[in-house]
Amino acid sequence: MPENPWLSIIIPALDEAASLPQTLEALQSWRSEGVEIILVDGGSTDGTVRLAQPLVDSHLITARGRAHQMNEGARTSRGNLLLFLHADTSLPPGARKVLQDIARSDREATWGRFDVRLSGPSLALRMVETLMNLRSRLTGIATGDQAMFVSRTLFLEVGGFPEQPLMEDIELSSRLRRHRRPLCLREKVVTSSRRWEQGGILATILLMWRLRLAYWWTGDAAAVAARYRQVRGR
Repeated sequence: MPENPWLSIIIPALDEAASLPQTLEALQSWRSEGVEIILVDGGSTDGTVRLAQPLVDSHLITARGRAHQMNEGARTSRGNLLLFLHADTSLPPGARKVLQDIARSDREATWGRFDVRLSGPSLALRMVETLMNLRSRLTGIATGDQAMFVSRTLFLEVGGFPEQPLMEDIELSSRLRRHRRPLCLREKVVTSSRRWEQGGILATILLMWRLRLAYWWTGDAAAVAARYRQVRGR
C-alpha cells in the first residue's frame, strides 16, 4: 500500500467477479505511482472478493448499498483526492496524469467527472453517451458511470453520499454544485452497456428519465428504487 497516496480509488462491488478483475488489472500500474485502491464489497457470493484481494490495497465487507459502500471506502481511505469507480468501468489512457495535475493544484473544493463511452458497438449507444455527456456538462450533474472524483475536504464538507437506495450520485452532484461547478473532463471512461442492451436502449432511456423525474418531483429515493426493482424484476 502506498505510504502517502495522492489518490484513493474506491470501488463498490456486488457480485462483479466477471468484470472486476479486468478493471483492477488495468489499475496495477497506478499502485506503483502512489495510488491507493480500495474494494468495498456489499456481500458478494460469486468470488468477487477472492479474485480482487491480490489486486487491491485493502478491502472492506459492508452492508449492501452503493452509497453506504462508497462512504465506508472514503472513511478508510487516505488520499486527498477520492475517485469513485464502478466495477465495470475502465479509466482512459492519460487519466492518471490529468488527475495528478488536479491533485497538485491544491484546490480544496475540487470535484468533477469524465465523459463516458458505453462499451457496445451500437450507433444508438453512441447517441446515448453523447447526450449523457452533453446533459452533464450543461446541468453540472454527474453520474456514477462517469467516474466521479472529489477532494476529501469537499466530500466531507457536504456529508458524503446520501445513504439512499438510488440516485445517490445525482444528490451528491447537487450538493457539490452549490460550492462550484464540476470539472467536466473530455477524456472518456468506458463503462459496460449491459443494462442498456438487456433492457432495450429506448426502454432504458425512457425508464431512467421517468425515474429521474419522479425523484426530482418527490425526492423519495426509496419509492423510486422500488419502482426500478419492479420494472427490472430485482
